[in-house]
Amino acid sequence: MTEIPTVPPPDGPKTPIVRITLGARLKAYLFAGMLVTAPVAVTLYIAWNLISFVDEKVGSVLPHGYSPNDYLPFSVPGVGLLVLLVFLVLVGMLAAGFLGRFVIGLSESILARMPVVRSIYAAVKQIFETVLKSQSNAFRQVVLVQFPHPGAWTLGLISGSTQGEVAEKLGQGHHGGAALLTVFVPTTPNPTSGYILFVRETDLIPLEMSVDDGLKFIVSGGIVTPAVREKIAEYEKNAVP
Repeated sequence: MTEIPTVPPPDGPKTPIVRITLGARLKAYLFAGMLVTAPVAVTLYIAWNLISFVDEKVGSVLPHGYSPNDYLPFSVPGVGLLVLLVFLVLVGMLAAGFLGRFVIGLSESILARMPVVRSIYAAVKQIFETVLKSQSNAFRQVVLVQFPHPGAWTLGLISGSTQGEVAEKLGQGHHGGAALLTVFVPTTPNPTSGYILFVRETDLIPLEMSVDDGLKFIVSGGIVTPAVREKIAEYEKNAVP
């Protein structure tokens, strides 16, 4: 029977074995646990506060005896939110009918005669109509815009084409055919406040990131950097067996 010769290991520098200490492992586990639980905890905290706020406000309006919390020995969270959703659906159903349109028209005519209230109502109504319409182009793209001075760049959201007196005063389309766009520049970390800029389309740099990714980038103060769509698509393509 022929013996198979064994090959001795080559002589040379050996790769040092890195040993992870117990403290390093615990630190890694701690960061992993925070990464998993922190987003869930913050989301649940915000949702719970929102539900509690709606329950408190709606519960104070409901007559005694119409809430399940009046009969149960414990409080049921979300009852006020459910009542609010049902109320909004009923209002929408009534507004779609002839009587509802008549009441809405009468209410708007009354508000239109009130000096201060009519301006607030018109502005709020226009904002909600613009944001809630499915065919709306509000916040359709993320761009880079020079702000607050030339040479400094920040993220902006295109809210639409500039119209009305502003477009006329700034000469819409009179500068080489460049369109004038309205850009909303959110602040960090609260994106609900910001600045309105009127910028030529040629002075903007469009980005590939979605509006959601742009808002995440703004809220996180630049910590959460969105990946480029092409890289994500290439990764998903290569990941498919």
